Amino acid sequence: MSRPDTAGEAELRSGGLRLVLASASPRRLALLRQIGIEPDRVLSCDIDESVLKAEKPRDHARRLARGKAEAALALLDPAERAGSFVLSADTVVSVGTRILPKAETEEQARACLKLLSGRSHRVVTGVCIVTPGGAFRERQVETRVAFKRLSLPETEAYVASGDWRGKAGGYAVQGLAAIFVQQIIGSYANVVGLPLAETAAVLAGEGYPVMARWTAGEGA
Repeated sequence: MSRPDTAGEAELRSGGLRLVLASASPRRLALLRQIGIEPDRVLSCDIDESVLKAEKPRDHARRLARGKAEAALALLDPAERAGSFVLSADTVVSVGTRILPKAETEEQARACLKLLSGRSHRVVTGVCIVTPGGAFRERQVETRVAFKRLSLPETEAYVASGDWRGKAGGYAVQGLAAIFVQQIIGSYANVVGLPLAETAAVLAGEGYPVMARWTAGEGA
């Protein structure tokens, strides 16, 4: 196990650039750490996530990701903004054009599972990256997920587990619900909450040293 970075070492390796993760999601933080990226700061940016009338899933994911980035920028002082990348994301699960909620009650979880049972659905994550120069770079990544047909005992056992709580579409693919998934077409990381290949490509393209920890012998 490598020793923790000192502030000076981290700054030297990143060229003085900082990364602010505008998300309190432990899953997004874990995904970034998986590819050797350690945000310098993590901000919880609460915004209104209500779905607008006739809003499509991709548009919803894009709007919320940008809203979280803008909320994070408002929390940074000018000096910190000037040297920081801000990364935000929002993940949406939809059946057709219907956007499923982030389940908070057992009734919502059951309703989501009923819709997902025995069919395929879409998972769209909107990613928004704000560069140190203030430019917004946005992506929407879509993955298709097919669920097996769920029996009543399976549904009730999953609801009783609580693993669905706060999850888009009422399930977490990296958790117990993995046994319900028959097929994934596209990015698995996207279903968890952050499409890693696309996010890393945008960061690297804008000058953030994505693989700096790799070359320092500090892989995940």
